[in-house]
Amino acid sequence: MNTAGDPRTPHAASDLGRRVASRRARLGLSREDVAERAGSTPGYIAYVEEQVPAPGIEFLVRLANALETTVQDLTGYAADVAPGGARAGYRARMEEIGEAECWELLDGHGVGRIAVEGRDGIMVFPVNYQVVDSGIVFMTAPDSSLARASASGVEVAFEEDRMDEAFSQGWSVLLVGPAHTVSEESETRRIRDGVHSAPWAGDGRDTVVVLSPRRVTGRRIVVPGAPGTPSGPVDFGPSPE
Repeated sequence: MNTAGDPRTPHAASDLGRRVASRRARLGLSREDVAERAGSTPGYIAYVEEQVPAPGIEFLVRLANALETTVQDLTGYAADVAPGGARAGYRARMEEIGEAECWELLDGHGVGRIAVEGRDGIMVFPVNYQVVDSGIVFMTAPDSSLARASASGVEVAFEEDRMDEAFSQGWSVLLVGPAHTVSEESETRRIRDGVHSAPWAGDGRDTVVVLSPRRVTGRRIVVPGAPGTPSGPVDFGPSPE
């Protein structure tokens, strides 16, 4: 049975199980896929997701690699810790990310940060977002700074990132462009019907704001030998004189 499309488990009894199931669904993997990657069995992956397991660190490392994440993220160890505290990776380098890959990294929906000029100057705050028709959609309160600014079509900046604390690497995507509120009822209904979930901040956020980016850029920090990067020698170009 392929369970890739359903992030829910019948009786997920641990935070680890919920994180594993959610990450697996986000990657579009079945339990069979994860078991093959991790050198395990589909039955044990189901047990991890649905029961209260205590797997050893060796299996957790294999499971994290299979799910393209880290043990810290799976176990929630760093959930309440500000990111970026780890030391820089050995011979780390910065790479530019093309626009097409930037959209792939945004992955349709998630949580990012938006910067907008408000009454007290520039403000930055987290928002749930959804990619709709090559734009970024936010649901906000009608009296919020974002709604007030968007009513006049001001330019805003939106950023999302991911960090791998274990290997001191990660990426960030930045979108800049005008934002506007959607007032036409049928268009508002269409967008609301297509969003993945309601804003985490709660009810009353039913004003639709769309960012139409004129610039989409991204950067990635790469550490040679870390998961997903080449393990061999890396050419850093000629040494400075």
